[in-house]
Amino acid sequence: MKRSISPRKATRRKTMKRESSIDRPEYQPQFLGARHYFVLLVMFSLLAGLVTRALYLQVVEQDFLTSQGGQRQIRTIETPAYRGSILDRFGTPLAISTPVDSVWVNPTEILANLTALKQVTDKLELDFRATVTLLKQRANREFVYLKRQLEPDFASAVAGGIDGVYLQREYNRYYPAGEVVSHLVGFTDIDDRGQEGLELAYQDWLSAQPGKRRVIRNRHGEVIEELAQVSRAESGKDIYSSIDMRLQYIAYRSLARAIQYHAARAGSAVLLDARSGEILAMVNQPSYNPNRRHNMDAAQQRNRALTDVFEPGSTIKPFTVAAAIDRGRFHAGSTIDTSPGHWMVSGHAVKDVRNFGVLSLSDILRRSSNVGASRIAMSMHKEEMWESFKGYGFGEASGVSFPGETSGYFPHHSQWQPLDHATMGFGYGMSVSITQLARAYAVIANEGRLLDLSLVRKEVETSPHNQIARHVMKASTAHALIKMMAEVVGPKGTAHLAAIPGYQVAGKTGTARKSIAGGYQKDDYVAVFAGIAPVSNPRLVMAIMIDEPTQNGYYGGLVAAPVFSDVVSNALRILDIPPDDLPTLVQSREQGA
Repeated sequence: MKRSISPRKATRRKTMKRESSIDRPEYQPQFLGARHYFVLLVMFSLLAGLVTRALYLQVVEQDFLTSQGGQRQIRTIETPAYRGSILDRFGTPLAISTPVDSVWVNPTEILANLTALKQVTDKLELDFRATVTLLKQRANREFVYLKRQLEPDFASAVAGGIDGVYLQREYNRYYPAGEVVSHLVGFTDIDDRGQEGLELAYQDWLSAQPGKRRVIRNRHGEVIEELAQVSRAESGKDIYSSIDMRLQYIAYRSLARAIQYHAARAGSAVLLDARSGEILAMVNQPSYNPNRRHNMDAAQQRNRALTDVFEPGSTIKPFTVAAAIDRGRFHAGSTIDTSPGHWMVSGHAVKDVRNFGVLSLSDILRRSSNVGASRIAMSMHKEEMWESFKGYGFGEASGVSFPGETSGYFPHHSQWQPLDHATMGFGYGMSVSITQLARAYAVIANEGRLLDLSLVRKEVETSPHNQIARHVMKASTAHALIKMMAEVVGPKGTAHLAAIPGYQVAGKTGTARKSIAGGYQKDDYVAVFAGIAPVSNPRLVMAIMIDEPTQNGYYGGLVAAPVFSDVVSNALRILDIPPDDLPTLVQSREQGA
C-alpha cells in the first residue's frame, strides 16, 4: 500500500533538488582568464606570420624561388646526330643510321615502385631479380640503361607513364645490302663506333658529334622548356665508295655459285676499273649479315680479298716474261727450248705436264710451261727480277688503306737460293692477296702504269693520265703481253672458259698446291684466274681465287675462269662498253639461233 506525501513536503523536496544542482561546477559562470588571452594571441600571431611570409615569398622572393625550382629540374642532355652514310658510287645506301630509343631508369625513383619495375622488365624480357640487384648496386647514379636500341613504338609502350623510366633517342646502323657487301662496309658497335671495314677505316670521317642543350624536365623526364644550346650537333660526313652495287651483286652471286658447285672452302674476287684503279666490286665467301651478328664466326668477318694470301702459281708468268723483255733478255719473238719437259735446279726437278719442246714466249703462257718460265727467270740476275716484281706491286699494300690489309710475302733477293729464283718465275716462293694480283694485272692493262687502288670514289677523270701513277713497265711490253695473254683465252688456251662473245679477253690461269710446313699438300689446290677486257681498249680487270675446290675440277681454267666470263660479260654490258670482236659475236648469235 503506497504511502501518501503531503503537498508541503513535495514542495520542499523540489526546492532542495534545485539548490543542489546550482552548486555543481558545470553550472558555474564561465570566465576568460589570462591564459586564454595568451593562447589567442599566439594563434593570431602565427596566422599573421604565415600570411606575411606568404606575401613575402610571392612578391619579394618570387624570382629567386622560381629559379631555384627550375635549377632542380634543369638537365644538360645530348642532342643526337646521325653517323655519316656509306654509299655506292651512285648513291645507293650501303650503311645508314635509323632512329631507335634506349630505355633507362633512375634507380632511386624506380626502386620505390617495384611493381612498375616488374612490368618493365617483363616487357623487356629481363630478369627481374637481377635487374633489382643491378639497380641497388648503382643506386648512387641517376642514369642506368635497361635495354638499348629498341624500336621507338615498342620503347614508348614500355616506358609510357612510369615514373623513373625514361627514353633516350639514339641511332642504330642498318646495312641494306646485308652480306653482299659486308666485308667491305664492316659494322659498328652499340655505341656507333666502327669495328671493321670502311666503318673502321673512316671512323673519324663518318662519326657524329652529339650536341648538348640545357632543358627543364618534369618528373616524368619530359622536356618542358628549352633553356640554351651548349654545343651544336654535327652529323658525320657521307662516303661515296667506289663500289658499283649492280656489279657487286653479280660478282657475289657468281662467286657463291662457283663455291657451291665446286664444294670449295672459300673464295674471293676483285673487279677493277683499269683506268682509275677504283674497285668496282669485291666479294668473298663465306660471308655474313652485319645486321645479325650474334652467331657470327670470326672467320666469316675476314675480307679475304685483302687479308688472305696464297701462292699465285702460273698467274705470275706474264710478269716474268715482262721483266725479261724490259731487261732486254728476250723480245716478243724469242723462243725457248723446254725439252725434255723438266729441268733440274739445285737437285730439284722443275716439271711441265709434258715435253712441249721449243716454245715462243706466247706459247709459254698459253701452255703454262713451268720450265719455260723458270728458264726466263734464271736469265735475269736476282736483283733485276726482284726490282721488277717490286715495281709491279708485289710485297706492298695496294693503297686502299683497309684495316688488316696484307702486304703479301715477297722476300728480298738476298734470301733467294737458286731454286727460289727458278720457282719464283712461276709463282711459288711468294704470296699475294687477290687484290694485289688484280692490281698487278692493271699495270698491264694500263700501259705499264701502277696505280694505287681505291675503295672510295675518285673525283678525277677516268683517264689514266690524270692519275698519280708509277711507270713500272714499258708500254710496248704491256701491249705485247696483252696479245700473248689473249691466246691463253683463245680456243687452244688454258682459259677458253673465260672467253666473252663479242669481246677480246686476255688473261692467265693458275693452279697452285697449297703450302704447309715443310712442303705442299698433295690434293689441296688454289684455283686462280686474272684477266683483262676488252683487249683493244682495256677497261676492266678481274682476279678470282677459289680455295680448295673438291668437286667438278680444280684447275684455274675450269673453276675460276667461268666466274670471270659471267661477271665481266655483265659488267661490259652494264657499263655500255662496246664490243671489239664482232666476228665472234656474230658467230655466237648464229650458233644460238
